[in-house]
Amino acid sequence: MTERPVTVFGGTGFLGATLVRELVEAGRPVRLVARRPASPDWAEPGDPLEIVAADIRCDDQVAAALEGAGAVVNAVSLYVETRDLSFEAIHVEGAERLARLAREAGVSRLAQLSGIGTSPRSPSPYVRARARGEAAVLEAMPKAIIVRPSVLYGSQDAFLTALARLTRLPAIPLFGHGQTRLQPVHVVDVARALVHLTGGDAPRRRLFELGGDDVLRYREILALVMSHLHRERPLVPVPFLAWRTLALLASAWPDPPLTRDQVILMQHDNVVGDGVGTFTDLEIRPRSLREALPACLPRA
Repeated sequence: MTERPVTVFGGTGFLGATLVRELVEAGRPVRLVARRPASPDWAEPGDPLEIVAADIRCDDQVAAALEGAGAVVNAVSLYVETRDLSFEAIHVEGAERLARLAREAGVSRLAQLSGIGTSPRSPSPYVRARARGEAAVLEAMPKAIIVRPSVLYGSQDAFLTALARLTRLPAIPLFGHGQTRLQPVHVVDVARALVHLTGGDAPRRRLFELGGDDVLRYREILALVMSHLHRERPLVPVPFLAWRTLALLASAWPDPPLTRDQVILMQHDNVVGDGVGTFTDLEIRPRSLREALPACLPRA
């Protein structure tokens, strides 16, 4: 019997693209779905890979992309709202639409990507939308799996690349005193967890929080990056009120380098909580930032 494809919405994003490759390398048939999809540069003739254009805001397009799917992953993300795209449309309405239509299409497994720290009481509109999206997905498809990664990193990522740019400054501004605890997780480790969650036996848990092998304070991560790059800079504490003011000023830019949501997220620890599924449940040992840094961040 031919295996039904894993359909990855948001398959051209940082995590989605990595997941597509991991699935193909595992020999699983994959359907890459995005608004403006493109075949990956690593793809070869004969790979079990299908490319589909669809907008998560459109019922007909989503339904067509789900035809014949065996499992679905929603890796669609939006970090900055624009005139045409809102958190509500993508993270709430889009997530609900995908879950509802997946259930109607008879899809057996749905994994909804979210993030550690998601809460309906957060002062961040982005985080609140993520929380409403989780709730909407579970209402439409109660057996969906919610996956909350910590801060993602990997080759050509946004996180380490931004920190490396900071180390070129004569002094590095900290969020507060840099004491926020993070549990950075390698994008490939999260992708491999999703490969597991979309195949085989149903997991015992329905909520997973995925963090790397290190729990580090923000200032410790900066110190690791500076050491790797052979740079030494003073770390300067900056009050969160100043960061919020900067984010407000930057919000007028078309592509702001700092958002209010990012500042809010940096005010709270971002680590795996208690009573949730983890990499241990999936028998995956996540790599540590210390050991993975050289391969992720060139010194040049």
